[in-house]
Amino acid sequence: MGEHFDDRETRAPEIREKATFDRLSKLLARSFERLPVLRDWLGNPDPAAIDDRRALADLPVLRKPDLMEMQLANPPFGGLADPDALKGNRVFMSPGPVWEPQGLGVDPWASARALFAAGFRAGDLVHNSLAYHMTPGGFILDEGARALGCLVFPAGIGNTEAQVDAAARLKPSGFTGTPDYLKTILEKADEMDRDLSSIRHALVSGGALFPSLRQYYTDRAVNVLQCYATADLGVIAYESADALGAPHPGMIVNEEMIVEIVRPGTNDPVPDGEVGELVVTTLNPGYPLIRFGTGDLSAVLPGTSPCGRTGPRIKGWMGRADQRTKVKGMFVDPKQIAEILKAHPELARARLVVSRSGDADLMTLLVEPATGASPQSEKIEATLTAIAKLRGKVEIIAPASLPNDGKVIADERDYSA
Repeated sequence: MGEHFDDRETRAPEIREKATFDRLSKLLARSFERLPVLRDWLGNPDPAAIDDRRALADLPVLRKPDLMEMQLANPPFGGLADPDALKGNRVFMSPGPVWEPQGLGVDPWASARALFAAGFRAGDLVHNSLAYHMTPGGFILDEGARALGCLVFPAGIGNTEAQVDAAARLKPSGFTGTPDYLKTILEKADEMDRDLSSIRHALVSGGALFPSLRQYYTDRAVNVLQCYATADLGVIAYESADALGAPHPGMIVNEEMIVEIVRPGTNDPVPDGEVGELVVTTLNPGYPLIRFGTGDLSAVLPGTSPCGRTGPRIKGWMGRADQRTKVKGMFVDPKQIAEILKAHPELARARLVVSRSGDADLMTLLVEPATGASPQSEKIEATLTAIAKLRGKVEIIAPASLPNDGKVIADERDYSA
């Protein structure tokens, strides 16, 4: 098990590109027969004519609000999920809500290659601390690790002392989770005088791996690489490293994906190297998302990776093209802030500020009281937690003190530190 995940994409880029678009044309031909909603959304093109990036760029970009409207009109998947993917399978819910079916076959989110690049091998014991509840986060790397031949402990999130106790007993060689939670576990182990030195490599996702945090892990002899993944698409790109575990520049686009960078809010690709919105076409036959706008910013890097893989590279996650922001591995949407205001008529306006304290994400909801109102921060904090599924503080500020610039979520984290 896992033998076919240790191969590296070493074909010449033009040969790899042609093979990828051949697969896309065949996928579209099959999907158009089974998914008329997809065919109509794309304008009923000839599948055989979608044979290069220029032709792909003529198709519309499907963004999250479009997907949510389609799912609302045709629940639960908007007519975009192949019926074969729904038999004996799983369905997940992400904030929005957005519904996602699990893909087909082993490694349905295409995470095994990212794990292999991070040093995971058949026979490894993996401590997976991504969430298994409602969202597919935990399953994305769980399925890939098992396809690779690893034994997985599904720790999930929270209950840190119990996780430390389990890891000290099982002695996993690998860890998967959010970038900051491994530090939380290691520091808790230090407090409890438990030995977690068995953990030697990790693959993290769901947040930013800041340079200072990566150095912390290096100092503790843990080689940590990151992958960029979403609930809708799976693993989009991943890091590789040199023989000493130092990461190579950028992230390699997964072999199961076609990535474009477009000018935010448009369908138009930008020149290589220019920052824009990351748009992804997945070759997943169970849930074929074509030109799906992630809302994330990135840019294409020139050349190929020093590791020998010839797939295209991106700079990785560079922020949001819109105000939808990822905090502690979960997205927070401006619509959720509107829900909080609706639940509290004593509030006039609100802005969510996302910041960092050390290596942890913090949320502070700045709220202006309505005329004559006296809002209570504790009640608003409870609503924030219930709606965003994340804890944050509420700060009541003077009326008319928020800038009149339309910003609902302000990400003030320093991604260079």
